[in-house]
Amino acid sequence: MTEKIKTLQIIHFALCAGLIVAYFVIGEISVEKLKTIPTIDSSSIVFAIIPFLAIIMANFLFKSQLKQVDRNLKLEDKLPVYQTASIIRWAILEGVAFIILILKPDFLIFGILVIIYLIFLRPTEEKITNDFSE
Repeated sequence: MTEKIKTLQIIHFALCAGLIVAYFVIGEISVEKLKTIPTIDSSSIVFAIIPFLAIIMANFLFKSQLKQVDRNLKLEDKLPVYQTASIIRWAILEGVAFIILILKPDFLIFGILVIIYLIFLRPTEEKITNDFSE
């Protein structure tokens, strides 16, 4: 059981580390850049809304995947479904972070917020148990 969770944690770490490195290399993050608040006009409002919609959609898909699992199975037998659901959720968030980084670098702060949220989604046995009990 712990080996499977370790595998999931390694996948999560790789996704987070890749995003962070990309933001430092491509985004050229600096304190001055982060202090400036981007101007949101009618053409860029989409890029401000996308991260929030992605978080909602990722969580909806994650929970809908978990609802399909038979409640009578042991936690270890439910883990492959949890792994698939987690990877789907992380991929959506990673994709949004890259979209912001590449298409609208002025909105780096929104991408950084998505990355912070992604970091907090680190899988642990306690979180897995809680996610299946909901």
